[in-house]
Amino acid sequence: RFVPKRMVPFSFPLSKRALWDPVPMGDVIGAHITYYRNPRLSLVEKALRLAYRHAKQNEKKSFSCFLLGTLAVDEDGEGITLTIDRFDPGREV
Repeated sequence: RFVPKRMVPFSFPLSKRALWDPVPMGDVIGAHITYYRNPRLSLVEKALRLAYRHAKQNEKKSFSCFLLGTLAVDEDGEGITLTIDRFDPGREV
């Protein structure tokens, strides 16, 4: 199920010091999460309610926040589950 039209290359932000050589090496490979596994998303209701409440109380139309969780491979090895269980509103600064 390789869909190259929908894949977007990613890059790392610029920094003063590089921890590795940024020159590409080898062939290009696809790193899409659904290429090898069937994804499943699990969202804890408490995190969703906190995010919703924070969005309603925020005066700005857009704001930054974090949804934190864990990523695990299923027991049968065929799928992955992303479990989001925490909401963090972040900082304004």
